[in-house]
Amino acid sequence: MLHITLTATSLDETARIAKVVAGELRPRDVLLLTGDLGAGKTTFTKALCAALGITDAVTSPTFTLVHEYVGSRLTVVHSDLYRLERTGELDDLGLDDARRRGAVLVVEWGDLVLDAFDDALVIAFAHADGDSRRVTVSWRGSGWEARFVRLSERLQAGAHP
Repeated sequence: MLHITLTATSLDETARIAKVVAGELRPRDVLLLTGDLGAGKTTFTKALCAALGITDAVTSPTFTLVHEYVGSRLTVVHSDLYRLERTGELDDLGLDDARRRGAVLVVEWGDLVLDAFDDALVIAFAHADGDSRRVTVSWRGSGWEARFVRLSERLQAGAHP
């Protein structure tokens, strides 16, 4: 599986990455976000939603587990699985129903449910030097196979060395 690793040294660079990803999204896509606390998952999600024309305040759904945002182009269902106690609870969140309605799923702590989604864009955030973040983007399944090449080229076009 191919992947691309970028370094985001500012919030603006994280927002640029999110904007590029937003340009490739289609209804029913799944983004699985992984990384430690404070690594940038929610910051990325806020920028992604802004790029999709969502004007609501985007917050981490840590306690409610799911928030839904309607944008000018797509609806985003944002889920945070940090407090999920068992993967069986995933069914109770209604994520499959949201996908059937055409929503894009953005799942924080997606590493907890990698096996539940066989077709997804996986974005891993890690702390790097100082305030920088290392952002690794990869994919699973046929839905991203062709789009990933285009996405990689667009991400690298403005990549920070």
